Amino acid sequence: MSIIRRVRDITVATLNERLEKAEDPVRLIDQFLWSTREEIIHAERLYQQYSSHGNHLREQWLQAEHQKEKREQQAITALKAGEENVARLALQEKQSHDQRAVQYKELYEQSRQNIVELEEHLQELRSEYQTVYDKREYYSARMESLRLQQRMNARYTGSGQGQNPDGMFRRLDERISGLEFEAGSLRDLRRAGKQIMHEVQSGVQNTIEYELQQLKRKLEQKG
Repeated sequence: MSIIRRVRDITVATLNERLEKAEDPVRLIDQFLWSTREEIIHAERLYQQYSSHGNHLREQWLQAEHQKEKREQQAITALKAGEENVARLALQEKQSHDQRAVQYKELYEQSRQNIVELEEHLQELRSEYQTVYDKREYYSARMESLRLQQRMNARYTGSGQGQNPDGMFRRLDERISGLEFEAGSLRDLRRAGKQIMHEVQSGVQNTIEYELQQLKRKLEQKG
């Protein structure tokens, strides 16, 4: 197992532990997705660099193989022409290209192995990112449902608990009836006051008329 994969396992294990204690799991998952996305971008960039480097190593290896075969053919041609010294020089260069081909082939094979491992790691990262993202959408939907449920509970509980239209209008009717009773009482009181004033005024008028008649009688007696 590579160092990259071992570090990744530790990260996932840490996420699982923190999710159990998180008050806002969606926020924690978003942080994890952001970190994973950054790692995917880094791995993709590294993959491109590895691929380019691998192609370069392959070109160097094939070029060395080509030069090796070319020098061998030159040595054969020199021998046919009786030029043994030229053939020896061609074979020396052939050995040099052969060694170079072996070295670049080893580097290329090692590079290919790393590229394959990096491809697997990228595939794991992308699959993991998609899985966690789907979970994030699910938990986000659950959190939103919970938030709306809490708002609904707050709306229909508390001060409004137990109320219904019949009870509300019954209390309103009682209040209006009370106001109507007060208004009627005041009206009756005003009428009673006017009646009393009328009676008082009538009594005063009668008294005046009585005194006026008494004065008339006195004047008649003196006359």
